[in-house]
Amino acid sequence: MVGGIKYEHGHRMLAEFIGLLTIVMCVYTFRVERRSWMKKLSLAAIATVIAQGVLGGITVLYFLPWYVSSAHALVAQTFFSIAVLMAMFTSKQWIESAPLATADEHPAASTRMLTLLSVAAVYLQLFFGAGFRHSGISILPHLINAVITSGILLWTAIRVLVAHGRDRELRKPAVWVLTLLLVQLGLGFAAYLTRVIWGKDAPQPLPSMVYTTVGHVAVGALLLAATFVLAVQTHRRRGEIRVIEQTVPSARKAVVA
Repeated sequence: MVGGIKYEHGHRMLAEFIGLLTIVMCVYTFRVERRSWMKKLSLAAIATVIAQGVLGGITVLYFLPWYVSSAHALVAQTFFSIAVLMAMFTSKQWIESAPLATADEHPAASTRMLTLLSVAAVYLQLFFGAGFRHSGISILPHLINAVITSGILLWTAIRVLVAHGRDRELRKPAVWVLTLLLVQLGLGFAAYLTRVIWGKDAPQPLPSMVYTTVGHVAVGALLLAATFVLAVQTHRRRGEIRVIEQTVPSARKAVVA
């Protein structure tokens, strides 16, 4: 257990424990859930854990190819987002509350489309970051896309707060997106200083580099999950609008008849 071996071994033990918890979660979901799509979502969680294990094995066998290691990171963050969504879908508030149908007054760039664009932008940013960490690509794509992604997330969160600020289930994830974005930018700047500026000639990673990089990756996962939650909540409300739009004309026809 010298060097980084104990950390790698701990990483594998924790991965096995998470896999076991995921199996238990999937079995329990099939036993108690009546919603078929929730059962499918639990299977998706199992699938991402299996894919994560396979990618991890390939990473070790082929001595850390950057594209496999980057995929390994993205699948892990996808699993985390699925777990967060499952927690939301099984919460009392989701099951018992009736969402407010909120009209979107911006057809050129709807709130729902902005939330989906936010998810895609964060995914791309995570890929660029992982590619740089594993020495596969330069830092330039990550820096350029950071500006683009920040603009998209700011646009989306501000749109939600201005147009749908009274809806608590939309306001909360929008505030989280803004908060995590600011934290992520600060950690990104700190990671840039410790890795690229101060630690470029270090014989091994400095503690400051490790702490800022790990924090940057962790907050990136939280930001991805927050954008997923915002996208799902927005999609749910658009679904309610379609139901109302279909019901009202039918009711009018019945009254006329």
